[in-house]
Amino acid sequence: MLYPLSIELLGELTVREKGRLLPLPASRKARAVLAYLAATGRPVRRERLCELFWDLPDDPRGSLRWALSKLRQVVDRDGVRRIIADRERVELCLDNTHVALRKTWERLFDNPPIIPLPELRAMAEDFERPFLEGLDSAGTETFQFWLGSERADVQVMLLNVLRRLTLHPDISPDEAVKWARLWQEYSPLQEVSARARAHALLRTGKPDEAGLFWKTFCTEAKAAGIAIDTTFTSNLLADVPATPNPAEPKPRRMLRKQTIGFCRASDGVRLAHARVGEGPPLVKAANWLNHLELDWNSPIWGKTFSACADGRTFIRYDERGNGLSDWNVDDIGFEAFVRDLETVVDALGLERFPLLGISQGAAVCVAYAARHPERVSALVLVGGYATGWRIGASTEEQARREAVLTLTRHGWGTSNPAYRHIISQTFMPDSKPKELEWFDEFQRQCTSPENAVRFQQAFGDIDVRDSLPRVSAPTIVFHARDDRRIELEQGRELASGIPGAEFVPLDSKNHILLGHEPAWLECVRRTSEFLELHAQ
Repeated sequence: MLYPLSIELLGELTVREKGRLLPLPASRKARAVLAYLAATGRPVRRERLCELFWDLPDDPRGSLRWALSKLRQVVDRDGVRRIIADRERVELCLDNTHVALRKTWERLFDNPPIIPLPELRAMAEDFERPFLEGLDSAGTETFQFWLGSERADVQVMLLNVLRRLTLHPDISPDEAVKWARLWQEYSPLQEVSARARAHALLRTGKPDEAGLFWKTFCTEAKAAGIAIDTTFTSNLLADVPATPNPAEPKPRRMLRKQTIGFCRASDGVRLAHARVGEGPPLVKAANWLNHLELDWNSPIWGKTFSACADGRTFIRYDERGNGLSDWNVDDIGFEAFVRDLETVVDALGLERFPLLGISQGAAVCVAYAARHPERVSALVLVGGYATGWRIGASTEEQARREAVLTLTRHGWGTSNPAYRHIISQTFMPDSKPKELEWFDEFQRQCTSPENAVRFQQAFGDIDVRDSLPRVSAPTIVFHARDDRRIELEQGRELASGIPGAEFVPLDSKNHILLGHEPAWLECVRRTSEFLELHAQ
């Protein structure tokens, strides 16, 4: 199929109109902006683009406007607007636009039948060209990190192609050796690729060469501290998986399959929502800072969200004031939070569904369930509370929260993570350093310093005690015994106020449960059993 417009991301960035090469802007930054929009395929906040490509004290927003004006001259053709921009976001509309690398990813990772050899050979040839060649220094350090991550994904795709070629049922023995050698050289200490190469050599009648290669591989693996079965037999094929399915990380697969949409609240605020997975719905209320795209790649949320989408259609949204939703809003308060949940579920046409509330999202779920009992089939509340810190916390805790507000005002937007680290540590005192580091940076990217303060102020005034007795949906309440942010007693009070609610204390210090701790596994298991019973 000949698309009106095609974009190639392997090698140097190119754009073609019905096969004809189009001239690109001379500015490497402008070309890099186009490449980023094409690779992500989703709306991107202007602040994010400015952060990726322009350092202060330049005029990042002015530079971005100039770059977009140059890009429109390239991609807005035949009366079709492909650069869609408003005050907050920029998107490259990919309707009738072919981005080759995105199509290749879908072809490889959507569990297709055996791909024909000519198609796989063409893919392998394409991957000889580096991803976005020549744009390495086109942006800031943040862009370099993104580029490195994307190139790692491209490497995964290449290994997948080489594996499929090596193990293809129609491949000749001699060609299998060629692809097996490349596969093993790109993953030199991977046992499965080494066995595939040894077996390919055996099939071409070269047992001595196969044996020498295997012996060398085992020696190198042992020196690297990798334990493998060093036995070499003529039946190595039995040790090579016959089905060349990729081991794509589940969060990455979920991000790729996730569908993002937008709706407007009654006061005109645009809200971003997302859905992923198949099966009955599970709706998650927004909590302290979300981002429908960035959190899938996190060591904190990725595993949790994958579990939520297991056997269900997992639906969530970015709260007003953060993530992909509008940031410049007049109202950041609890009633607005509840209205936003109402707006999203109505926009998606959901009639009856279970709700998941984490932290202050639990109070939002309680208020919604009390107002709309006919629509909520079950409530799962994790680390929640009925009263905010100005009401339910001790005098000492209130003083600490006020101090954090002051620090947030003055330090949130800086490159120094210390200000955000104060909040991160209370959320996850038992987290690993890389998890805290990720969360520090994630918070900064999710919202502005002003909104971070407004959120904390709004959380302090939450009070849903009057709503608790009016919740009729089956409810289960989880809370970490040693939660450093919200005390266990607040979770117990939340559960005791809801008729028939089950309370489950968990052995953890973390307000946000992490996928590597036993408490997380217990929470996931009990939640699955609860929803199976009450929300089918």
